[in-house]
Amino acid sequence: MYMVSANFQNINNIYATTGIQQKAAPAKSDGINSSQAPVTKPAFRAEAYTSAVTVRTSLATRDEKKKYEELSNELHLDYRKKLEFALKSGLLLKNNSNDRSTVLDNLYKILKEDRDPGLDKINILEECLDILANPYVITQTCEDIPSPYKRQVIGLITNLSEDPKKIAEAKWELDNMHTGTCPAASIEFDLATKHTAEFFRMVEGLTSPNNEVVKTIKMDSLSEKSSEAIWLLKKFKTPHQIHDFDTATVLLKPDKNAIIRARIQNHHKDPGERSIIDVLMQSTLMQLGSQQTYNSLTDKRAPNAWTQEDGGLIDFEKTYVESVVEDKNTTSVIYQIVDENGRLKGYEKDFATIKKELLDTLKMGHNIIIGYTWPDPENDNKLAGHEITIVGYKVNPDGKGVFICQDSDDEVAAPIEMTEEYLLPKIHHAGLPDAIASRDFQYEDSWKIGLDEFQKMKQSA
Repeated sequence: MYMVSANFQNINNIYATTGIQQKAAPAKSDGINSSQAPVTKPAFRAEAYTSAVTVRTSLATRDEKKKYEELSNELHLDYRKKLEFALKSGLLLKNNSNDRSTVLDNLYKILKEDRDPGLDKINILEECLDILANPYVITQTCEDIPSPYKRQVIGLITNLSEDPKKIAEAKWELDNMHTGTCPAASIEFDLATKHTAEFFRMVEGLTSPNNEVVKTIKMDSLSEKSSEAIWLLKKFKTPHQIHDFDTATVLLKPDKNAIIRARIQNHHKDPGERSIIDVLMQSTLMQLGSQQTYNSLTDKRAPNAWTQEDGGLIDFEKTYVESVVEDKNTTSVIYQIVDENGRLKGYEKDFATIKKELLDTLKMGHNIIIGYTWPDPENDNKLAGHEITIVGYKVNPDGKGVFICQDSDDEVAAPIEMTEEYLLPKIHHAGLPDAIASRDFQYEDSWKIGLDEFQKMKQSA
């Protein structure tokens, strides 16, 4: 597998990487992506996995009954069962979305309103129900480009160049691509499990003919100071409109090439590949974090004021995206000390403190997106990294603590387990609620730290 390691003095590069599975995960994926998959709850749910909105498991109004019946009539039997599961589990009538619409409302809009001309609404609905039945089907695993489309895609990548070298390079990239969208896939999973109605409101917008969604956010989700929040929106080139010092409206869109991959997946999705939803959602989140420079065809983004890399999102880009789409205060807490050569030098906190911060965050009902690292033997043992999501914790009969995780890059559509002994030393950073992150001392916003580091590095160079 492809991976990127720390390079020169820019330690941020270690978490702008793709992942390598470091620990064998349990083989629970057989049949998960099939329409024949059993409709069961995921094998593990974190404490307070269901958000604090009112949970309803029965249809209360004539409008709800009408929408449910019309959706059910359009679905095959297996997906009717998944729709029924979504209702009985309390997911279907959740309304924790930006406009208070329910999951049912947005599934109905997908059915009744026009979709992007290259996407089939039934395919989209089935993917929605797959995620409702088991959110661990969310993956970053890249789709292949079938032969009939490869020439056109290569032409787009090379800007219709006739240079044999450029064409060969583009073909090799397409045939050997492994996405660096692990931070985006982790946020996608977190949205689907913690802000379920908002997730499907976004799916409805991104699969519509406009391929976009409008969202109102609180300015203090980005920064305590409104002036800094506005600066961030401008710095990240996020299309926005300021309403007052407290709120703003942002426009979220995938890059222009994402719809090409999504339309291909509409007819040619292979088992284990990204779905239509994965492609559009991950592109949108990558666009948001990369200052609107992501290209779905090549899985590249442009370097910017914080990183010289062209791969995945670095930690505070990920935190910015998380803060915008989930409209919550998140601080990226860095635990590892990495030297200028990209090697692990030490830790900012002891493992007992790190564990307590993680467990306290889980008790608050949050998932935790973390970046973990390992020495890359193919690059002089400099650190490589990957983003995963901690969803829970348990103690085995032998007394050993185990973290339950979602890994979008392990080809397993189920939770995996990592012992605390294994995982804690590998955690480079974690996205924690401000209340927990600031218990020991007040953190400066990570985007400020990163910008300062980058400017110092440029001056010394």
